[in-house]
Amino acid sequence: MTPLDSLAWSNRFATLGPEFFTELHAQGLPDPHWVAQSAACAELLGWPAGWASEPDALQAFSGGATWPGMRPLASVYSGHQFGVWAGQLGDGRALWLGEAETPHGPQELQLKGGGMTPYSRRGDGRAVLRSSIREFLCSEAMAALGVPTTRALCITGSRLPVRRETVETAAIVTRVAPSFIRFGHFEHFAHHDQLEALRRLADFFIAHHAPECADAPEPAVALLRKVALQTADLVAHWQAIGFCHGVMNTDNMSMLGLTLDYGPFGFMDAFDPGHVCNHSDDRGRYAYARQPSVAFWNLHALAQALLPLLPVGTEAETEAATERLLGAVEAFRERFASQMVGRMCAKLGLATADDGDQQLADDFLKLMAASRADFTLSFRCLSRAHTDAEPLRDLFIDRAALDAWLVRWRERAARETGVEARMLATNPAVVLRNHLAEGAIRAAQHGDFSEIDRLLKVLSRPFDEPVLPSDAALPPDWAQTLEVSCSS
Repeated sequence: MTPLDSLAWSNRFATLGPEFFTELHAQGLPDPHWVAQSAACAELLGWPAGWASEPDALQAFSGGATWPGMRPLASVYSGHQFGVWAGQLGDGRALWLGEAETPHGPQELQLKGGGMTPYSRRGDGRAVLRSSIREFLCSEAMAALGVPTTRALCITGSRLPVRRETVETAAIVTRVAPSFIRFGHFEHFAHHDQLEALRRLADFFIAHHAPECADAPEPAVALLRKVALQTADLVAHWQAIGFCHGVMNTDNMSMLGLTLDYGPFGFMDAFDPGHVCNHSDDRGRYAYARQPSVAFWNLHALAQALLPLLPVGTEAETEAATERLLGAVEAFRERFASQMVGRMCAKLGLATADDGDQQLADDFLKLMAASRADFTLSFRCLSRAHTDAEPLRDLFIDRAALDAWLVRWRERAARETGVEARMLATNPAVVLRNHLAEGAIRAAQHGDFSEIDRLLKVLSRPFDEPVLPSDAALPPDWAQTLEVSCSS
């Protein structure tokens, strides 16, 4: 059996009604070719290894054809961008192909870069090879790290020119997730006073993605609390691996707590709490250290969007309903704090809890910041510092301060067992640093896609030492000049 003749499509989102989307076909890439495929994502879908060689597969994932059961559409949503209400947005360059039944439940497939939609505004609806490679690799790298994320099935490319800062070539990345519903979907209908559609969306999401909320006294409050907890878990995982999203607008926030919309993301090299990975973010709104507070702010925006679903007939009712929603948002704070303590302790090899553990972790981060020590390498080298601390000491300017901290850490770790094994399974050897992605991009721009495949294999086993030491080494000097922006 092949995906083409055995796939079942449920397409539940399409049942919401015409207020939610516009049905249209992609503007297919001319003379398309395969760039890359993820075997792990295909396995998630339950597809056989040779799926990409099936008839019409290349056309289907470059926008030139559809498989039986696919129902292409672009959804509408709104949102706050850089803290400012941006009004109507929507899938400006994404096209939902449909919802496939898989061994892991229904999964939505979406083309990114399939051409203009009614929501493209001033955009061309296209994606370029550079950004598509970055999203493809990072989606799969994050999944291997255990971070909740949308997945990436494949990239197709074309010689079609697309203008960004320079003229580049077009590509399409196929994204996969149980749902692409965002905070901004709820904001859209609340802002436009479309209460019936807002209620329909909430009922739909609860029925299909949060059924435990259905029997709560106030399902909307229960849903918000669930989203707050999932978001706290997600952002804590980001912080623990040094990941910066770059554009945490409310329209880029997943209702499922997934990492969504990989644009100007970055894994930190030199540790700096104020690091801003997005060159377009000139005010530093989405700096690494601000990601938790931005997520909390975004949850307040979602709470405001859900308010009309509660009894708000009188001023007193509105105030009471607001307080209940804000109480649900507050769940983020405690969950995030506990998740961060747990994740940082695990990075230090600690399985049990001690009152001084948080201070121990905080002090190590302060030492890292003072020396601008490499985030990933610092924790990886610490994992072996019981037997050989020199690689770690080489990353720090104030070695005496580090040595004093190591005495405290060793005393604390002595009360644990399996410390090194735990740390090596928690602190990755390899992450998708910008210069690694750039190497794959430059090769691909010259028609060589082998580096994408090689790097994908390395990133799929992030806790193993790579065959090429350079994959886990400090970035080369030329990497300091790399910049990523919203066009990335």
